Amino acid sequence: MAAAPRHAPIAAGAFLILAAGFLVLFIGGGARFAVGLTLKPIVDGFGWGRSDIGLAVALFQTVSAAAMFVAGYLADRASPRLVLGGGLVVAGIGIGLMSVISVPWHAHVVYGVIFALGNGAASLIPVSVMVTRAFPARTGFANAVVVSGMGVGQLVVIATLAAVMLSVSWHSVYVWLGIAHLVLVPLIVFGLPSSTRKEAHAARPAIGIGMREAARTRQFWLLLAIYAICGFDDFFVSTHVVAFAQDRGVDAFLAGNLLALMGLTSLVGVVAAGAISDRSGPIWPTAASFIARVAVVGLIMVDQSTVSVAVFALVFGLTFMVTAPLTAVFVKESFGTRHLGALTGIITLVHQVFGGIGAYLGAALFDHAGNYQTAFALMFGFSILAVVLTFMLRRPQRAAAV
Repeated sequence: MAAAPRHAPIAAGAFLILAAGFLVLFIGGGARFAVGLTLKPIVDGFGWGRSDIGLAVALFQTVSAAAMFVAGYLADRASPRLVLGGGLVVAGIGIGLMSVISVPWHAHVVYGVIFALGNGAASLIPVSVMVTRAFPARTGFANAVVVSGMGVGQLVVIATLAAVMLSVSWHSVYVWLGIAHLVLVPLIVFGLPSSTRKEAHAARPAIGIGMREAARTRQFWLLLAIYAICGFDDFFVSTHVVAFAQDRGVDAFLAGNLLALMGLTSLVGVVAAGAISDRSGPIWPTAASFIARVAVVGLIMVDQSTVSVAVFALVFGLTFMVTAPLTAVFVKESFGTRHLGALTGIITLVHQVFGGIGAYLGAALFDHAGNYQTAFALMFGFSILAVVLTFMLRRPQRAAAV
């Protein structure tokens, strides 16, 4: 009898957290993919090489990864409300300043450092910590729902910006993205409940191992390798798919909408992966996503017609961000939840750093050879390796239940 009254307010707060996290990832997810939409007009307008923007993306991946790790560390110890609010302010300033860049180092600083710091703080890691603790029985599905905000953001924001760019310059795209971040700040800061340091510490789970203990396990290193490959694939494609499609004769509006539609197909993949992981664990949805990548990259290596480009983008989109909601599930089942933020942060850090390598290496290979064939071959081989490594993972006992 006593359990029922306690459950209602927890459920209400949980859904408030879910909605707030969704909005943060909606804005941040749309904004971070805008560089792929604007890559070609920027480099064509200024006469830069694609590697100039590729380096900015690589810096973004590295800096945001470090910021995510710090945000996860803070989320383990304090309320994430101010972390998210502060991150949105910094990200809004950084992405807005992209509208006034004129030389490559401007993009490196404002996108690769300032926006990266803010986007990393207002990111999946503190959101995932909140959601995992709010929905302990449906961790995979709840994280999938909140991560779908990134896919919806990619769909809605990129599709809107692709249409807007038919009548305005790419500069305006970044102005509006900066405003969107700043508008969200009061909703997060005043909408989420505050908590004291004592309350946050009291709510911190007692079960789970730390970084040193986790690093002694094979499971930890397999996860790092899998997420490194996933990051390489994800950000090579998201950074270059629009330019690649245009290179193959797809018009700019349709190419931009391919990136947006990847967000739509990613919703299906993310939600399905989250639901499956709650029933049978995260290994099978992870393996399935890499198997699909092997098939679709193999296709694009032998046929680059408009139809194949569209199939590649949409099928890859189905696998895009699948591992994002599964990170917390892998950590929870393998290492417990006491250091959930720090451990998900380090895994995501590796994902982001290798994402930067994928974005930059793809650009450098294009500038060298005039095409993406070598980059696709690397992605093909890495994806096969990821399938093998995923099946080497063992399904542990649920650490939270031990």
